[in-house]
Amino acid sequence: MTEQATGAHHPQPRPRSGGQHSAPEHVTGAQSLIRSLEEVGADTVFGIPGGTILPAYDPLMDSTRVRHVLVRHEQGAGHAATGYAQATGKVGVCMATSGPGATNLVTPIADANMDSVPLVAITGQVVSSAIGTDAFQEADIVGISMPITKHSFLVTKAEDIPRVIAQAFHIASTGRPGPVLVDIPKDILQKKTTFTWPPVMDLPGYRPVTKPHAKQIREAAKLITAAKRPVLYVGGGVLKAGATAELKVLAELTGAPVTTTLMALGAFPDSHPLHVGMPGMHGAVTAVTALQKADLIVALGARFDDRVTGKLDSFAPYAKIVHADIDPAEIGKNRAADVPIVGDAREVIADLVQAVQKEHADGHRGDYTAWWRDLNRWRDTYPLGYDQPEDGSLSPQQVIERIGRLAPEGTIFAAGVGQHQMWAAHFIEYEQPATWLNSGGAGTMGYAVPAAMGAKAGAPDRAVWAIDGDGCFQMTNQELTTCALNNIPIKVAIINNGALGMVRQWQTLFYNQRYSNTVLHSGPDDVNPEARGTRVPDFVKLSEAMGCHAIRCEDPADLDKVIEEANSINDRPVVVDFVVHEDAMVWPMVAAGTSNDEIMAARDVRPDFGDNEDD
Repeated sequence: MTEQATGAHHPQPRPRSGGQHSAPEHVTGAQSLIRSLEEVGADTVFGIPGGTILPAYDPLMDSTRVRHVLVRHEQGAGHAATGYAQATGKVGVCMATSGPGATNLVTPIADANMDSVPLVAITGQVVSSAIGTDAFQEADIVGISMPITKHSFLVTKAEDIPRVIAQAFHIASTGRPGPVLVDIPKDILQKKTTFTWPPVMDLPGYRPVTKPHAKQIREAAKLITAAKRPVLYVGGGVLKAGATAELKVLAELTGAPVTTTLMALGAFPDSHPLHVGMPGMHGAVTAVTALQKADLIVALGARFDDRVTGKLDSFAPYAKIVHADIDPAEIGKNRAADVPIVGDAREVIADLVQAVQKEHADGHRGDYTAWWRDLNRWRDTYPLGYDQPEDGSLSPQQVIERIGRLAPEGTIFAAGVGQHQMWAAHFIEYEQPATWLNSGGAGTMGYAVPAAMGAKAGAPDRAVWAIDGDGCFQMTNQELTTCALNNIPIKVAIINNGALGMVRQWQTLFYNQRYSNTVLHSGPDDVNPEARGTRVPDFVKLSEAMGCHAIRCEDPADLDKVIEEANSINDRPVVVDFVVHEDAMVWPMVAAGTSNDEIMAARDVRPDFGDNEDD
């Protein structure tokens, strides 16, 4: 295979590759790998040793610059590296052995690819002479991972290791960020070689475009000032580009409403008066409707994915589209752009600010008075909210809302996938970037605990809460052992409704309340009815067995006291089992495959927008 990266890209800190070359060191390939990780700036690696990667673990033991965190499952290593990258902005690193070790990384690699997270996964491989023979613990991880990475390397010469590692970090962190896999056969790790730094990087096919075209910027600025109903549709690319300050300037300069996607929460302060909420299947009514009624959508680092657009051919029927993205493959992929802009979001927005200022100086200024009258009416009429359970049990929305209110400033929240993820998006206020971590594109259950672990390892001075469901928690909770043994004191809120909550919600709404295999605390067909309501597993006992402080909360009167207790303990992981009402649902909701015009504010409640906005 050629060592040429595919896919698209996004600018972040580069590996150190300038300056004087070091004197050659006589080393093994494994020592060269660890030295390369040190020089490229990696300070934390999440992994598990095994036969083929074992040569690399020997020199790793001697490194004073790279900390290794021994996880309990390779999937945990991958998600931890992702959480580390999302919290710090650096490249996350995970390491595994060949065969099942490598294939256990596939899910977090695919997850990082969907969410544009800079990740380098290093895998051991069987010896070169055995490749292709179905040797013990052999898997073609390069072939397996190619569709879900920016690039996959197979190292065939020990002397190539420094160059490949430097290239991997460069590709992962520049352009549109993403995962890169480096597969190294065991004999290559054992061979004698020399190490010099920096290596010569030669990537002729990899030239991310970061500077936008001036003509397209001018066209976009003209559309913004001419529009009557514009919306700034902000995606995760704005966070990846570190463009949040520029975004705030552009929003306040134009006065246009801002909607931030699930991947962009924190890119624009939730409390800002120009913020109309999160769009999408479970987005705020105002945000969803603003996009539907807009005459101009300025998409910044967003990709018009199906969870935002609903039924694509009915999405934003009146809107012209300005689409700015670092990845040219995203522009026009789902929705044709009237003004396509390829470039880094930070540079795009900075240039847009200047172009809009020039339009203003020339006497062209948008009048959005009527637009804001509509937006504020929708915002006042259909705010986010929830009902308290009539039986006096805990409301999951209230639990999450209170965790957000009582958390220290700057707390990082990592969510699993499902109802609790949507409630965490709705009922915690995100005022700063890099405070919300979640699996948006892949929707990976089991993401929260290891991602929180990685975030806390990368940002030890920040409080980190994992908001998890009882279904998600049972997929990766073994990493609490990792946290306890490695002084990574995360806090975990289990939103325990005894079911696979989001799947159960769909069964309630679309499958006549036939709850097939979504109840987690009973067996098939409830063959053991006396077990219903018992705690299998008992999350408090399970968490205590893994070295955590564990609390159970079932009474709303105890809620704040329990959360404050969790916040006060910082010498070990804390797990709180919040036993909540099983029938709580996520609203608003746009049913899959339907138009965003069909949004339901609550069950059997369709918003009434009148006819005057449809002109």
